[in-house]
Amino acid sequence: MIRRYRLAAVLACLVFALPALAEKEKAKPTPTTAELLAKSTPAEWRRPDPENLLVMQLANGRVLIELAPDFTPLHAANIRTLVRQHYFDGLAIVRVQDNFVAQWDDPAGDDNGDKSRIRSLGKAKATVPPEFTRPIDAKLPWTKLPDGDVYAPEVGFSEGFPVARDPASGQEWLTHCYGMVGVGRDNGPETGNGSALYAVIGQSPRRLDRNLAVIGRVLDGMPLLSSLPRGAGPMGFYDKPSQQISIQSVQLAADLPAAQQPAIEVLRTDSKTFSALIDAKRNRRDAFYTVPAGKVDICSIDVPMREVTTTITGKY
Repeated sequence: MIRRYRLAAVLACLVFALPALAEKEKAKPTPTTAELLAKSTPAEWRRPDPENLLVMQLANGRVLIELAPDFTPLHAANIRTLVRQHYFDGLAIVRVQDNFVAQWDDPAGDDNGDKSRIRSLGKAKATVPPEFTRPIDAKLPWTKLPDGDVYAPEVGFSEGFPVARDPASGQEWLTHCYGMVGVGRDNGPETGNGSALYAVIGQSPRRLDRNLAVIGRVLDGMPLLSSLPRGAGPMGFYDKPSQQISIQSVQLAADLPAAQQPAIEVLRTDSKTFSALIDAKRNRRDAFYTVPAGKVDICSIDVPMREVTTTITGKY
């Protein structure tokens, strides 16, 4: 009988203690991004393939863009051809539309440009089949977000890029989040060949998903693009050539001497640390946040990048 009373007493204590423990755990501050990254392991980081890393040099700094050939292979190949021909060297950022995009291309090809001076595409293709979507590939890493999406049945991350999916159609595509890079085109879907590119610098224009080919993401240098003076012409184009921002060069990291190749790593989006970052975004608790959102959208999650000072070896 005494044992029964003791057991009942223990159970009663647990009944009262568990809610208090749960409340204490709930009140525990969410780890910051810096704290989570500090606990990451070397295996959770990857170095972008130099064949997929564009180095765009502007007068005031460097912009690094990682191509996504698993999603837009034909455009990636055509862009590599253009870059290796130095097509973009000396061209310009011709359009900066507030809360939308910064676009660079050949000014001579724009509406008011001198068509007699249009730069040759050389060996690059003038038309490329549209790569607005691709079949879902189970072999590609996939980190699904749990909160759904307005524009697609599923969203998540694959190989460092924000991706939307439609299991019913079996298609997936890169999304127009901040920092993503897409291919400008005319009305014809095949007219986007990679000679005109844009970076999203404002609120994510997801309505463009599946209507334009998204070919990669800016890894470094977004402040250089997002802080540019806005164009006063229609759609944010600069109405005077003197306002255009000259591009000194665009090169593939693979074509640079080893000592000049960007030494950077990107957090793997199929890593435990990245999943922890997602959870921290969804359930922020600290001295400022009184009500955690409990949800997160695809374009509010940044994929961390870091510069490294030691030689990196191994598979990309």
